[in-house]
Amino acid sequence: MTIGTKEQQKLVARIRRIRGQVDAIERSLVEKTDCADILMLLANVRGGVNSLMAEVLEDHIRLHIATPEKGGQQMAELAEDLIDLVRAYLK
Repeated sequence: MTIGTKEQQKLVARIRRIRGQVDAIERSLVEKTDCADILMLLANVRGGVNSLMAEVLEDHIRLHIATPEKGGQQMAELAEDLIDLVRAYLK
């Protein structure tokens, strides 16, 4: 994956947040926390992973599929449509 340092830092920060959320789930299971609370934590992790996946997919589409040498403006428009679909699907 070819991404800038700033983007890489954002992705690493996001995965660290997800790791913290997963750790919270483990603690909740060990402490026998209420199921509803654990389900909420799981939903948060799922949302975080989906958001991370959308970000990486978007970067991939922009960097490797919709390059100017691969079709110009029409390809860029198709790539944006694909990105919108991915975002909608992963919500």
